[in-house]
Amino acid sequence: MIGRIHSIESFGTVDGPGIRMVVFLSGCPMRCLYCHNPDTWDPRGGTPMTTEQILSQYRSAAHFYRRGGITVTGGEPLMQIGFVTELFEAARKEGIHTCLDTSGITFNPDSPGLKKQFDRLMASTCLVLLDIKHIDPIEHQKLCGQSQKPVLAFASYLDEKKVPVWIRHVVVPGMTDNDQYLHQLGLYLGTLTNIKALDVLPYHDMGKPKYEALGMDYPLKDTPPLDKERAVRARGIILQGMREARKKVLDNSSGRC
Repeated sequence: MIGRIHSIESFGTVDGPGIRMVVFLSGCPMRCLYCHNPDTWDPRGGTPMTTEQILSQYRSAAHFYRRGGITVTGGEPLMQIGFVTELFEAARKEGIHTCLDTSGITFNPDSPGLKKQFDRLMASTCLVLLDIKHIDPIEHQKLCGQSQKPVLAFASYLDEKKVPVWIRHVVVPGMTDNDQYLHQLGLYLGTLTNIKALDVLPYHDMGKPKYEALGMDYPLKDTPPLDKERAVRARGIILQGMREARKKVLDNSSGRC
């Protein structure tokens, strides 16, 4: 199968465990205001490549990836779910750790045919990096131009399937840095049983040059980057919410009133 590949990073260290080959796919239905890769949006963009071409490139530097593997991101990689599935199935046959970096925006639990595709993909996915943009549905729509419902439905699906998940959340000044929203996110995440890590990422504006090169206005040109101290504090608020939610579950299961 042929996929549309935006680019390949040969030495990724932040997109899953260990050193990884990171494959960026073309195409994304989201229009996140803070997106730093607008050049990945077009599903017709990128370079056509087969799964074997990608695996061949991986094998040529396999000694670097012994404790890592392959991460597929985008764009939104689930727009090319068939290609990702074929790549991951082939990778697992070679013992390669597979990681999917996604927002889950294409998930639809009411489509049996689509769910079968997801079931097949998850069977060969070792880890999902799930990017939750905003916990509030109205603010999510404003921030990304898409409904929040598929994202949370996908999170629930992953929990039911017991697929290990790392949560990613970008903290943007004036948008997602509200303490109440952060706490609500933590309360929600605390109801999930498959979360292995939480990455809270400070907003940066390093994508500005890409917008300029594409002749596009940068939506957050007046928004300052978030300082690391605020990101650390935001993570603490989310974790506190998670602890509260998990304590409530334990209290209920023990019969306490």
